[in-house]
Amino acid sequence: MKELVVTAKNQLGSLAVVAEALGGVGVNIEAISCYGAGEKAVYRIVTGDSSSAIRTLSRIPDVKVQESDILVVKMINRPGELGKVTRKLANHGVDLESLYIISKKSDYTEVALKPARADYEKAKDVLGIKE
Repeated sequence: MKELVVTAKNQLGSLAVVAEALGGVGVNIEAISCYGAGEKAVYRIVTGDSSSAIRTLSRIPDVKVQESDILVVKMINRPGELGKVTRKLANHGVDLESLYIISKKSDYTEVALKPARADYEKAKDVLGIKE
């Protein structure tokens, strides 16, 4: 699965501009994480159509877009499961860049993990993910 890391000026309405641009070309946001980092706003976005999203967002002034691979982990929805997964990764020396929930059901939760680029394959092995 792909994640778009979008950086823009951290100003009022910045997220609205990004979300409206994607909606305007029919790209649905499946998951998003947003935070301010000083003068920059950072949006981590998962869509079903990364190429259209990149093309659209790249046209917005002062917006930069990077695409990278993420791993999706399906966990039992109960206390302590995220701790087990992240401890397992830490014990194997996997450095995480980001993590956020993609979907949550009554019996499971899907989490997007973005390991450091050098740790991507190791994370797949540790978690038993076959792509």
